Amino acid sequence: MSDWRFDWPYAYGGPAARGVIKQVPEDFFVDEILGFEPCGEGEHVFLKIEKRGENTDYLARQLAKYAGLPARDVSYAGLKDRHSRTVQWFSAHIPGKREVDWTGFNSDTVSVLAAVRHNRKLKKGALKGNRFEITVRELAGDTDLLEERLARIKDCGLPNYFGPQRFGHEGRNIEKATALFAGELKLRDRQLEGIYLSAARSYLFNAVLARRVDEGTWNRAISGDVFMFSDSHSFFKDEVTAEIVARVESLALHPSGPLAGRGESPADADALTIEQAVAERYRSLSEGLARIGMEVSRRPLRLTVDDFEWALLPENALRVAFILPAGAYATAVLREAIDFGPALD
Repeated sequence: MSDWRFDWPYAYGGPAARGVIKQVPEDFFVDEILGFEPCGEGEHVFLKIEKRGENTDYLARQLAKYAGLPARDVSYAGLKDRHSRTVQWFSAHIPGKREVDWTGFNSDTVSVLAAVRHNRKLKKGALKGNRFEITVRELAGDTDLLEERLARIKDCGLPNYFGPQRFGHEGRNIEKATALFAGELKLRDRQLEGIYLSAARSYLFNAVLARRVDEGTWNRAISGDVFMFSDSHSFFKDEVTAEIVARVESLALHPSGPLAGRGESPADADALTIEQAVAERYRSLSEGLARIGMEVSRRPLRLTVDDFEWALLPENALRVAFILPAGAYATAVLREAIDFGPALD
């Protein structure tokens, strides 16, 4: 794995402190923001569930078993870390007048908070965002510099890296993706295949972003850039005018990077040169994604953090709270200020 790098460069000089997260699930709380209200009628039951120390996919299968449904009839919007306390949504396909008593599903680690019908299933990624409350323990370092780092993140945003969990333990998902593209790995599990493909796309995006961070352009418009809004998946190409520069500086717009696949990048000029250099260096990933037929897309290079608050606590601890859009990683926020040890653990 000598050619793979996971020590992505920092935007603000690196962490100012060291610390530990997830000592207990309550130290890492995530609350999904659905972005819409279930309508109250339809074939799908939306379940709002609080869980502690439970794997999302495993819990979905247990819900299906409890309700007497095939596993495919229970869905969720996003995976959540097992080593956390989370409030998240699931949906179960239960047509007709059949009702399920969900109170029997409650346990010491799972609570069904609400059950309401809706006319569509809950699809992957169908979230507005996530609210985080995280406690960092065993904090050691320069607390004044730490608060300066946190203030920079709040005011200026940060590189929108995919988190290390996307790449698996010691980056093994990238090795699996490479083997898959080379024909050395045969899979029947479509979900597992999707994990490896997503890891490959995420790696290429992070590599482009790392180049832009190294060059100091991750938060600036350069020639050929493609731009995005924080709260939208759409993107557009425009000349780098004074107006565009001002909108990027004000955090209203963000330069974007590639989610690789089949098709041409909409970028050109300097932005495309960087993307092509990364694609060439990691040709096994870029060509593999194109062959397998994934469609190209874009992701903002910069991540902005909403409602960001923090407080230093007694006994060398820090509590942070913030809201991120769907698809963004809390670990990407924390790593700019705090070192948690190896990049992949």
